[in-house]
Amino acid sequence: MNQNNFSGDSPCLVNIHNVACANVYFRKEIWTGEHEQVTVMSIPIGGEVGLELHEGFDQILIVEYGVASVYFGKTKQEVKFFGSANNGCAVMIPAGVWHNLINEQNVPLKLVSVYAPPHHPVGTVHKTKFDSDLADY
Repeated sequence: MNQNNFSGDSPCLVNIHNVACANVYFRKEIWTGEHEQVTVMSIPIGGEVGLELHEGFDQILIVEYGVASVYFGKTKQEVKFFGSANNGCAVMIPAGVWHNLINEQNVPLKLVSVYAPPHHPVGTVHKTKFDSDLADY
């Protein structure tokens, strides 16, 4: 088994903290299997994941570096501040829940995002949130 094989057809062993913290892109897919996908994200100072709703798949966001303000709501109009997530915190987001994470700190926010099932095409790299918004899957 290759410890650095980021292909979904093989097992993978990686120091996800190091990969997430080294990432400079808004989103970068690093491993996609049949039933789940892992991406890393870098949210700039004052930036955000973006208010979104995922139908048909769950998501876990793990804070590797920084502090995120977390927002949830059953409807877009009901989205409210839920709490703060810092290093090592996991934010579990069931399908059908509006959510957003905002970086209100003075350092880039480094995240790991797990989708089940996969959401982005294999090889996805969004250099900025604008690039991500244009992709519109």
